[in-house]
Amino acid sequence: MPRIFITRIWPGSAIERLNGYEVDVWPEFEAPPRDVLLQRARGVDALITTLDDRIDAELLDAAGPSLKIVAQSAVGYNNIDLDAARQRGVWVTNTPGVLDEATADIAFALFMAAARRIAEGMDYVRAGKWTAWHPSLLLGADLHGATMGIVGLGRIGAAFARRCTGFDMKILYTGRKPRPLADAQGYEFRPLDDLLAESDFVSLHVPLTPETNNLMNRDRLRRMKQGAILINTARGQVVDTEALIEVLRDGHLAGAGLDVTDPEPLPADHPLLQLPNVVVTPHIGSASYRTRTTMIELAVGDTLAVLEGRQPVHPVVSVE
Repeated sequence: MPRIFITRIWPGSAIERLNGYEVDVWPEFEAPPRDVLLQRARGVDALITTLDDRIDAELLDAAGPSLKIVAQSAVGYNNIDLDAARQRGVWVTNTPGVLDEATADIAFALFMAAARRIAEGMDYVRAGKWTAWHPSLLLGADLHGATMGIVGLGRIGAAFARRCTGFDMKILYTGRKPRPLADAQGYEFRPLDDLLAESDFVSLHVPLTPETNNLMNRDRLRRMKQGAILINTARGQVVDTEALIEVLRDGHLAGAGLDVTDPEPLPADHPLLQLPNVVVTPHIGSASYRTRTTMIELAVGDTLAVLEGRQPVHPVVSVE
């Protein structure tokens, strides 16, 4: 009987579709430790994984020649050694498209919270400091009519841009080249450094690659407009954390909204969390019930396809 190891408990009933297979689901809240992952993967035919699981040559060799597919329940797959999987004839799939709107929602929520200092306001009230109304209390940034710079106008970036248009914002975007459809919608292409200098807010929507690792380094953060706000729902490593702390502390940036961090998870005593002008959420961009249940449905569907000798629908690494 084919064996499947699933590294998390997922909402919904998708796992029930695997009846007839030997299914092993890691039951703990934390990710399986490395030694446990290596042990539980031995001899399996399929792995259903998350971004927290490092899938490298060592893990693939531990699973052995029976392994046919690594079905990643995420759109990103920077945790997987694709070359190692390709060399061993292992399919890799992901779950694109289904989390675009939910992640754009979180990006926009962080944008609004950071701009209007929502977290600071909540802390102010809970600390018993709200004794009177005052004209200068917790002044934030205006959203309506401001300039939003979007770094990476893919599916999530485009969904975020649509939300911004409801506030009559000027949309600037950057990427490898201009996009005619975006230009037709009134968005304006800029090289990255120009976008940073012109934007009141900057939202990051790029995958983690060697080119985007540390993309927002000290120099680029300093290129951002004085008093601007940075939003990151992409990957924590896209931003130089120490440099971000520096520009937030000295007031060059007015704030930041982060759903992803480096390191991740962020320790409770981390300096970022000591800054009042930072809003941090625990990587919950896709954390809606509908989105998460759809993600695991896609991963299970691709797993069944491969185990039953069919082509998966969402291949990242294909096996001929």
